[in-house]
Amino acid sequence: MRNVLIIGFVWPEPKSSAAGSRMLQLIEAFQFKKYHITFASPSSKTEQGADLKSLGIDEKNIELNHSSFDTFLTHLQPDIVLFDRFLMEEQFGWRVTAQCPNALKILDTEDLHCLRKGRQQAYKDQACFNDTYLFNDVAKREIASIYRCDISVMISEVEIEMLIQKFKVPSNLLLYIPFMLNGISEADQNKLPSFNERQHFVTIGNFLHEPNYQSVLYLKHTLWPLIKTRLPKAELHIYGAYASQKVNQLHQPKDRFFIKGFADNVNEVMKHAKICIAPLVFGAGLKGKLADAMTNGTPCAMSLIAAEGMFGALEPNGFIADDVDVFIEKISELYINESLWKEKQHFGFKSLNLRFNKLYFQQQFLEGVETVKKDLESHRLHNFTGSMLQHHSMQSTKFMSRWIEEKNKHISTT
Repeated sequence: MRNVLIIGFVWPEPKSSAAGSRMLQLIEAFQFKKYHITFASPSSKTEQGADLKSLGIDEKNIELNHSSFDTFLTHLQPDIVLFDRFLMEEQFGWRVTAQCPNALKILDTEDLHCLRKGRQQAYKDQACFNDTYLFNDVAKREIASIYRCDISVMISEVEIEMLIQKFKVPSNLLLYIPFMLNGISEADQNKLPSFNERQHFVTIGNFLHEPNYQSVLYLKHTLWPLIKTRLPKAELHIYGAYASQKVNQLHQPKDRFFIKGFADNVNEVMKHAKICIAPLVFGAGLKGKLADAMTNGTPCAMSLIAAEGMFGALEPNGFIADDVDVFIEKISELYINESLWKEKQHFGFKSLNLRFNKLYFQQQFLEGVETVKKDLESHRLHNFTGSMLQHHSMQSTKFMSRWIEEKNKHISTT
C-alpha cells in the first residue's frame, strides 16, 4: 500500500475554518485512491480538531528541530509528503529530502501568504496595494518553497496567474484544485428555507484569522450603522471560533449587532439567514463562508477581495462592491427584493455545481499527482531553480535547526 504523509501546520478543524475543510477534502481524495495516510503535526490538538483516527488515518505528534522526525521518516518511508503551508516545508522539507529523496513533495499553499500579508500591510498603511507590497519577505520564502516542491496545489486561479506573471513560476509546478464540494440537486434546492422563511444577516469566520477580525470591525464601524438604519428590523449575527475578549466586546444587542461565537453547525446557521455578508478588506485564497452560503442557498454581499477567484466567468450569487454607498444600496435591495434574491440564489447553485465539482477536481488532483510521480526524475531535472534552492537555502534552515536541537539538548542536561 502506498503511503502519504501530511505534515500539518495545525490539526484540521473543519468546523472552525475553511483551511480545515480543505485539508479533509485532500485527505478524502487520497483515500479515494486507497493511499494509507499519516497526519503529523508539531501543534497541539484542540477540542475542535477532527477525529482523524475514525477516518482510518494514523496520527503522529512530531517535534520541531528534532532528529526524532528523521527516525520517524525512515520507518514510514512515504511515497508522497504533503506540506500544509510553506512554513512546514521550511521546517521539515530538508529532512524529507535527506531521508526520502524519492518521495513526491507537494505543497498545499491554502492561500498565498505573501499576497495576504502584502494586502494587510497596504491596508494598514492606507495605501494602494502594488508590487512593492507583494514582493515582501514572506514572498521570498514562500516562492522558494514552491520551487523546492514538486507540485504546489493552488486553490485560486487568480493566485496561479499571479505566480506565473509576477513571480515567473513555471506553470508545470502549479496545480489548480479549488474547493472540492458536493453539488446540490434541484430536489435539495427546493428543501431549503424560502425567502420569506429567512431573516437577518450572517457572517462567519475563525477569529484567529486577521482578515475575519478586520472585516467585523469594518462592519461594526462603517457598514452596519448604515444598514441598520435602512433596515430597522434586521439583525447581524456574527459567528466564528476563537472569539477573544476584543471580539466579544463588540457584541451590542441594542444595535442588533450580535457576536454569536462558535457555530457547531454552519449549515443550520447559514440556511436560515437571508444574506451572508462578507466585506473583507484584505485577504487571499477562496472564502469558505461563500461556499457555505452557496450550499445553503444564501445570497452574498461581498467585497472584491472576498469574491476573488470564486466565480470565474459565472454570475456571482449576490453582488460585489467596495464603495460604501453602492454596498448599502445593493444590500438593502437584495434584502427586500424577493425576485432579485431568488435570481442570485440560483447563480450560487450554478457556481457550486460547475466551479467546485468534487469528483472532477478529485480526479484532476490524483491525475496530476500520478503524472509527476511517474516521471519525477525528469520533472526535477527541468526545475533547476528548485534544485539550486534546495542546495543552498535549505542548508541555512538545516544548520539553524541542528543548532536549535543541540541547544535544547544542552538546556535539558543543565
